[in-house]
Amino acid sequence: MKSFFVKGAISPNVIADSIAKHSTKKSIGAHDIFLGQVREDDIQGQKVSAIEYSAYQEMAEIELQKIREEIITTYSLHCAHILHSLGTVDTGEICLFVLVSSAHRKASFDACREMVERIKKEVPIFGKEIFEDGGHQWKENIG
Repeated sequence: MKSFFVKGAISPNVIADSIAKHSTKKSIGAHDIFLGQVREDDIQGQKVSAIEYSAYQEMAEIELQKIREEIITTYSLHCAHILHSLGTVDTGEICLFVLVSSAHRKASFDACREMVERIKKEVPIFGKEIFEDGGHQWKENIG
């Protein structure tokens, strides 16, 4: 099974390469892309400088594969790609990349949104917000 995780931030080159590889697939009419980026939130006067991601990796890989397969089938997608960071990702860097491709835009829009929402809700991935002063707190997924 292919891994859905990368160590650290997801580089713009990885995203660009993934998009470029689809130009040869002539039956695709639409792509939808979601990029999750670490925000510099201000939480009670403390600024977030990074998020440290961890996961129950074996279980998370199984859940991500299940979500991916279900959404490909439900929306008749040509393909779907998911990458999520593990380890420390600084503010401004990408931590989640979802790309879905279909014949038509509606399926791509709907599939991408559902995939992101399900990943956030169903997959055991955890984020620890790291503050500029070195303190931390566990992140709550609130949408």
